Amino acid sequence: MADLNQPQRDAVRYADRPLLVLAGAGSGKTRVITRKIAWLIEQAGMSPRHITAVTFTNKAAREMKSRVGTLLKGRNSRGLNISTFHTLGLNILRREHRRLGYKPGFSLFDDQDSNNLLKELLRKGSGEDEMAGNSQWRISAWKSAMLSPEQAASRAEDELDARTARLYGDYRRALKAYNAVDFDDLILLPVQLFEQERTALEWWQNRIRYLLVDEYQDTNSSQYQLVKQLVGIRQAFTVVGDDDQSIYAWRGARPENLAQLKQDFPRLRVIKLEQNYRSTSRILKAANRLIGNNPHLFEKRLWSDLGAGDPIRVMACRNEQQEAERVVSAILHHKFTNGTGYGDYAILYRGNHQAKPFETMLRQHNIPYFLSGGTSFFSRTEVKDVMAYLRLLANPDDDAAFLRIVNTPRREIGPGTLEKLGAYATRRHIPLLAACGELGLEQQLGTRPLQRLRDFDQWVTRYQQRAESDHPVKTVHGMLQELGYEEWLYENASSGRVAERRWENVLELVQWLERLHQGDRVGESLAEMVTHLTLQDVLQRQDDESGGDQVHLMTLHSAKGLEFPHVFLVGMEEELLPHRTSIEEGNIEEERRLAYVGITRARRSLTISYAEKRKRFGEVIRCEPSRFLEELPEQELQWEGRGDKLTKEERQQRGTTHLAGLRAMLGGE
Repeated sequence: MADLNQPQRDAVRYADRPLLVLAGAGSGKTRVITRKIAWLIEQAGMSPRHITAVTFTNKAAREMKSRVGTLLKGRNSRGLNISTFHTLGLNILRREHRRLGYKPGFSLFDDQDSNNLLKELLRKGSGEDEMAGNSQWRISAWKSAMLSPEQAASRAEDELDARTARLYGDYRRALKAYNAVDFDDLILLPVQLFEQERTALEWWQNRIRYLLVDEYQDTNSSQYQLVKQLVGIRQAFTVVGDDDQSIYAWRGARPENLAQLKQDFPRLRVIKLEQNYRSTSRILKAANRLIGNNPHLFEKRLWSDLGAGDPIRVMACRNEQQEAERVVSAILHHKFTNGTGYGDYAILYRGNHQAKPFETMLRQHNIPYFLSGGTSFFSRTEVKDVMAYLRLLANPDDDAAFLRIVNTPRREIGPGTLEKLGAYATRRHIPLLAACGELGLEQQLGTRPLQRLRDFDQWVTRYQQRAESDHPVKTVHGMLQELGYEEWLYENASSGRVAERRWENVLELVQWLERLHQGDRVGESLAEMVTHLTLQDVLQRQDDESGGDQVHLMTLHSAKGLEFPHVFLVGMEEELLPHRTSIEEGNIEEERRLAYVGITRARRSLTISYAEKRKRFGEVIRCEPSRFLEELPEQELQWEGRGDKLTKEERQQRGTTHLAGLRAMLGGE
C-alpha cells in the first residue's frame, strides 16, 4: 500500500458500505480496482469465485487480469471473474437460456447480421431498406433504455417512430425464431429474467458477493439496472467513474447514473481521487478551467506534482492543409530536437473525416502512423465465411449464417432458388435449413435445385453430428478440407499472395478455437466456443489495436482511456468541436467533456490547432475558433500564427521539416 496515496488506500480498504470512487483522469483508478480485488482476497478473506469486476472493453479487462495476477503472485485466484459487461451478460444467458425460451447454442448477431435482418424485414413489409441503419440505432437505444416494442410505440411522436417501433417488434420476434440474440440483448435479457425469476436472481446474487464496476459513467439504463439487481440487499460494491469523462450519450450512456446511486443507495460513500499522475500542471489547469463550465454533482479538481510543464500551444492555420503541414512540421521538429519516438505523438480529432490531410502529410514525409479504426480480424471476408459455417453448425436456426454460406464455395444454388425457399420458409414459419428437408418444398422447386438444397442440408446435419460426438476443432479441420475452401480462395483471389494471406487468417481462426478448447473453455461445445468468438469480435472492434513506433491518429472517442507524451488536438472550431449537431441540440456539455478528454490525454505537451477556412461538401467556408478556446486560462496559452505570420521558431520548424524529408528520401534518419 506504500505506493498509494491516502484516498487510494481508503478506497481499497473500504468494504462496509456501497462505495463510489470519483476518479479524475490519470488518477490511478485501475490501480485502485486491482489493489482492491487483491485486498478482498488476501485481507478480507473473500473467495475469488465470489468477486466479479466488469468494465467496457476487452483491453481494459485484460489489463485488470494481468495486474491482479501480478499482485497475487501466483496465489489461487480460481473463479475470479474479470470481464466486460457483455461477457458477464453472455455467461448469464448461457446458464439461464432455457428460462428465457432459448435453445442451447443460440447465435449472437453482430451489427452486420442485425442490419441484414432489418433490411430483410423492411423488404418483406414493402419498406425502404435504406432506413435499416437508422432503425438499428433507434432499436438499440430503446433496448438500452429497457423499452419494449409496445412501450416504444406508445411514445411515438410521428409515423416514422411508429413504423420503427413496429419494425422493432418484428425484429425481436425474428431473432427469437432464429434462436439468436444481439449485442444489446446480452444486458437486456438478464435484466428481464431477473425481474421475472427470483430464483435465478438469488443464484447470481449468491455467486457475486462483491461487484466492482469500472467506467461507471458510461453505463446505460439497462446496465445500471443489472448492477442494482446483482448487488441486491447486500449492497457490496465499488463503482469507479468520472462524470467529466462521460462522452457516450449517443450510445445510451447516462452520467446521471452517478447521481442515481445516491438516491438508490443512501448509505453510499464517495471518495475522490484528484491527484493526477499523468500530466503537467499547465495541462491540468486548462482541463480544470474548461470542465468547470459544466454543472457538477460532485466537485473535484485535478492536481499534479509533475511540474508546470510547457505552455499550451494554440496554432491558428489558414486551412486544413496548412493545419496538417504545421502539425507534422511540429512533430518532426520536436522528434529530432528531443530524440523521441514517433509513438510518443498522437493527433486527435472530432471526426474520422478530419484524418485525410494528416495522413497525406505524414506519408509525404515517410512518417509511420497508425489510423485507429482499421479492419478487424473478424471483419475479413474469409473469417466471416468460416464463422458463418460454425454458427450454422452450432445453431441450425441461424438464417443469416445459412444465407452467407449456402453458395460459398459455389453449389449452383442461385438467387431464384433461395427466393422460393425463403418464401416457403416464411409461410411455414420455419428456418431456411429446416425448410430444405420438407416435402412441401417439392411443389415449389424443380428436381435439380431441390436436390442441391437437400444435399446441403444433409451435409450440415452430418457435420452437426460430428461436432457433437467428436473433437470440435478436428471437426472444423475436416469440414474445411471437404469444402475445398483453401482451393476456392486461390481460385477467386486476385493473386496467390492474397489467397495465402486469407488462408492464414482461416488457420488463425482455427488455432484460436484450439486454444479455447485447450484453455479455460476446455470441454465446451463448438456452439459455446463460437458464441464466445462472436462476442470477442464485437468487443475487439471497440478496442484500440495500435502499437509500434507510429504516430497515432484517432478520434477523441477512441482516445479515451489512453495517454500520450505529446498530443495535438486539431480542428478546435465551432461546428467541429463542439459539433454542429450538438450545438443544434443544445448538448454542449458532452462536447465540452469530449474536449476535456482530449486535453487530459496529454502527459508532457499539448498543442491545439484550428483552421480559419475549411472545405466542406466541396465548398470553402470560414470557420470560427471554438468557444472552448475562450474557456481556457489565457496565461497558460502560447498563441502562434494568428494573422498568418510565421514566428521565427515556426520558420525554423519548416526548415527542419524539409531537411527531414530530404533525409528520409535518402534513407537516413
